[in-house]
Amino acid sequence: MATPADEVKKEHTFRKYKDGDDTVTDWSAEIFDGDRTHKCPTYVHQTPPCQGSCPSGEDIRGWLNIVRGIEKPSEGMNWQEYAFRRSTDANPFPSVMGRVCPAPCEDGCNRNQVEDFVGINAVEQFIGDSALEAGLTFEAGPDTGKKVAIIGGGPCGLAAAYQLRRKGHACTVFDDHEELGGMMMYGIPGYRTPRDVLHGEMNRIVNMGVEVRMKTRVGTDISLDELEKNYDAVLFAIGAQSGRGLPIDNFESASNCISGVAFLGAFNEGRLKTVSGKVVVVGGGDTSIDVASVARRLGKIDNINDKDRPENIVMGYAAHDVVDIAKREGAEVMLISRQPIEDMNAAQHEIDDATREGVEIQGALSPVRVIMGENGRAKALIVEKLTYENGKAESIPDSEFEIELDLLVSAIGQSGNFTGMEEFANERGLIDADKHFQVPNKPGFFVAGDIVQPHLLTTVIGQASVVAETIEHYFNNEDQRKRPKVDVHHFSLLNKLRETKHEPEKFIPEGDAKVRGIDRGQRGTEDADFAIHNYEDRSAHQIVSSDKLFLGHFAYDERHKRTEDVPSSEEVLGHFEERMKGLSEEDTIEEAKRCMSCGMCFECDNCVIYCPQDAVFKVNKDDSTMGRYVDTDYDKCIGCHICADVCPTAYIQMGLGE
Repeated sequence: MATPADEVKKEHTFRKYKDGDDTVTDWSAEIFDGDRTHKCPTYVHQTPPCQGSCPSGEDIRGWLNIVRGIEKPSEGMNWQEYAFRRSTDANPFPSVMGRVCPAPCEDGCNRNQVEDFVGINAVEQFIGDSALEAGLTFEAGPDTGKKVAIIGGGPCGLAAAYQLRRKGHACTVFDDHEELGGMMMYGIPGYRTPRDVLHGEMNRIVNMGVEVRMKTRVGTDISLDELEKNYDAVLFAIGAQSGRGLPIDNFESASNCISGVAFLGAFNEGRLKTVSGKVVVVGGGDTSIDVASVARRLGKIDNINDKDRPENIVMGYAAHDVVDIAKREGAEVMLISRQPIEDMNAAQHEIDDATREGVEIQGALSPVRVIMGENGRAKALIVEKLTYENGKAESIPDSEFEIELDLLVSAIGQSGNFTGMEEFANERGLIDADKHFQVPNKPGFFVAGDIVQPHLLTTVIGQASVVAETIEHYFNNEDQRKRPKVDVHHFSLLNKLRETKHEPEKFIPEGDAKVRGIDRGQRGTEDADFAIHNYEDRSAHQIVSSDKLFLGHFAYDERHKRTEDVPSSEEVLGHFEERMKGLSEEDTIEEAKRCMSCGMCFECDNCVIYCPQDAVFKVNKDDSTMGRYVDTDYDKCIGCHICADVCPTAYIQMGLGE
């Protein structure tokens, strides 16, 4: 049935042209007349997803733009040092982290929407290695008279000492090991973190004037009461260096069932030089991969003396006979994980490398119980298969089977060692912290790092920056400020203007009659030199996503990859040389150029070229700097938003006028 005329919706009878509307306008003018809005472009700084994904909060886009030559260094400084200074605002270990960080920044990189992520780790390694080669150092800030006791000389404790010394506070690091470094030294093998690199980056912090007291355990060699009395603040950065055992029958009672932390510690201290029989590692994270890979490199001795068994070496009871070591051969190593292999927490390239080196990896298996043999040693592990068909791990009935072994290593988690500090431990063997990393109800006590929640090295370094700011507020009797939504080390246009001698003039508040020659009531900022015009900083609140970018600007550009010296299963025995080979300077620069500079202008000139009104223009060279490359003549702007459409980085947005 036809719809009555009075019920037809009005929008169905809309006429674009009225009777007598027969004038033909210029085609190009018609387009812009139809696209005109009341809005004009403004320049909006946002945080890129690489930085938003970085637990250290590094200004990754910033130092990539320095390496590629867009952001220019300060007078008298080369780009290598300038990139190093920008990088180490957040993280004082670029050489180490460029090698071992699993790079969540690369997972977040918007370039993944084009072809492949930017090799951020590779560029960071070059920055760090160049700084070590050049002998670059850090400087402490003016002395404040405040003293901080830092318990633990690992990545968190040293990073906190670095940030606190920059603020001028004296720091003493207490550590119960022979050497500084914590898990960087004792938990990661040297073929991943070369010791000359690690020592170089740690010494640079110590040389800022950090007092170090090694082989000193707080709680036994010196009491917490003494620290509280002699220091203005105490920071727990003790890490989680006590491995967790498997929660199954007989694990704790079997002498050859040990933790991954203990295994790697004995190896990195130079005590553990071989294994015996088959090694089974239970885990799924990077630590379990390291244990398995180290065991493959060490090799095994079949007819080993009891005193030389690896569990006895790990516990510190004996030393290996050099003659026996000459008899070693490739060790049989299996790594099992509750997760399917594709869902393991370890970085995929680490899994691939371990497989190439001869480690057998099996996923979706759960340990059930340890089978005991003679002399109180485990002889096998019973496991069962798991299914994830319903979205969670479920045991498969009648799927149990036995894995024979000579050494069982648990790498499923860690906790702290609280001898002498028991009052601070929670039920999980860690220390409670508030969002500012203060110890609750303990004024003057702070905590950060793995002892709060074990995670990545980059995570504890990021926490060190936050806790240093917290301690600063505490010293100044200031309320702890609300942390920003995007809590990273942000690029500051104001600081950049100061650095390049373009600092805005001092703002003079409204006086009795006139302000800067402008009558009261007529004052504005359009021509004033005390304001940064048409610029908005949303970086503390907003991460720019790939759908906001003009991806069509970016051509396919294959990633410049580092080479890795990963031995085969036949070559792995005794292979302790560094695996990661850094990029050349030329390749480093070319890789940095692949960065899309999300959320910040990278001077592509699209907005200037495509503006039909010539309203967008380059800032005078003498006034130009990073983030101040283009400006808009709003007398010419018609709000066509072409500049925003063709901006590759989403730095231009049609916001002015809202």
